Amino acid sequence: MVDSNPNPGLPGDERWARDTLTRLAFAAVTEQRRARRWGIFFKLLFFAYLIAVLVLAWPGDLVGTSAGVGKRHTALVRVSGLIAGGADASAKNVIEALRKAFRDKNTVGVVLEINSPGGSPVQAGEIYDEIQKLRQQHPRIPIYAVASDVCASGGYYIAAAAQKVYANRASIIGSIGVRMDSFGFADAIARLGIERRAYTAGANKDFLDPFKPANPEEVRHLQGMLDAIHRQFIAAVKQGRGERLKDNPEVFSGLMWTGEQSVGLGLVDALGSSRYVAEEVIGEKTVVDYTKRTRLVERLFDNTEAGLGAALLQALGLEGTVRWR
Repeated sequence: MVDSNPNPGLPGDERWARDTLTRLAFAAVTEQRRARRWGIFFKLLFFAYLIAVLVLAWPGDLVGTSAGVGKRHTALVRVSGLIAGGADASAKNVIEALRKAFRDKNTVGVVLEINSPGGSPVQAGEIYDEIQKLRQQHPRIPIYAVASDVCASGGYYIAAAAQKVYANRASIIGSIGVRMDSFGFADAIARLGIERRAYTAGANKDFLDPFKPANPEEVRHLQGMLDAIHRQFIAAVKQGRGERLKDNPEVFSGLMWTGEQSVGLGLVDALGSSRYVAEEVIGEKTVVDYTKRTRLVERLFDNTEAGLGAALLQALGLEGTVRWR
């Protein structure tokens, strides 16, 4: 008879223990390999998901430009949403798109389509100045502003730089003014029994502190700042619109009007859409969209910078935001 025991020299108990340890060791190795394979699978799955999200959230610099490459076209640049740093309608994005549109040798004219309630006076002012400069550098390429749903405040500030402004009869136009919002909590914290402790260096470092009663001198100083910015706004609109503006004091009061009413006030030249301006005014039906939108990675960095900037402003006591409105 043949002994099937691979270790005939060992007692039965020792052979059993050794065989058991061997099987356990092989099982552990097999389990580790299985865990490693699943780990690699889930990592690959996560990276595939991440790449898919980035692809979906990563808009191109030129949307729809392929249709007009190599032939004459009307360039379209959209200003949508809040005009602010880090937003799609930031001065950086809009200026880059405008420069690219004007540099293209096949651009016949530019349509600046605006759908914005306003935003930062600094960002709007930079776009206004760039439009004026591009008009001087490229006198043969006209630029027309077209108001969509809303072209108000900083949105209209930008539109005033164009050669002509068009709008839908129901568009909201105007709001030529400046606004800064704040709150007063002096009575609230007194009723709650909260003691306000603020330590500053500089007589006016706690300027407009919302936890103390309003100081008439500080309010006058702030009003002077707002009036100065308002005068800049008015000067820019008068420069852009010239004699087309009607002599109506309410034009610069912050009121808004429909596109149809705005024609009578000289804020708008005529009624018409972007398509109408491209086909009938510029005379080129082929439209190429040069709008630049903030990429996801840039937005993440911009939001981080904005958060740090907001924290710094709060530390300096400058939390208020001035905006066209």
